[in-house]
Amino acid sequence: MESPAVELQDFDRIVQLHWPRVFRFVLASVRDRDAAQTLTQDCFLRAYRGRARFRGDSSVNTWLMRIAVNLVRDFSRNRRLQFWRSAQAPNIDHGTIIEGVPHGGISAEKTAVLKEQVQAVWAATEALPERQRTVFILRFVEDMDLLEIAASMGLTEGAVKVHLFRALKSVRKRIRSFK
Repeated sequence: MESPAVELQDFDRIVQLHWPRVFRFVLASVRDRDAAQTLTQDCFLRAYRGRARFRGDSSVNTWLMRIAVNLVRDFSRNRRLQFWRSAQAPNIDHGTIIEGVPHGGISAEKTAVLKEQVQAVWAATEALPERQRTVFILRFVEDMDLLEIAASMGLTEGAVKVHLFRALKSVRKRIRSFK
């Protein structure tokens, strides 16, 4: 494995490798394609500007995801302060989030059922508190382990477990009520 300093020298490669994952997380979090594109660009711009300060205490992925988590948190706070937010409905095709998931030759009917299930999960996550939603997305959309999530969010592993447990309980309860 390359050292962090060597790995960060080819920043174009970093962007190429990590852009899809960061973008998926941001899109799933803010549910607005234009905002997600902008926040993802901001994430990589901040990483590029701060690459000399990267100490290598975590993986590059974890470092980038922490930047993305902070940008999403700031975006959400700023958005809440604007009175028109309540009038603005999230306008995203939930199917775009699963585009990166390998289909493995499944039928159109199974794909439709999968999209319906994904929509039900997203609808259930909308009501989650910010930290629970972020932990949920990092775990199940980005397939990060608990320690990576803890490092990305600046939490303890125990706190991540608690947020994940509560998020799962809430999502399961809401999905049952949709049926």
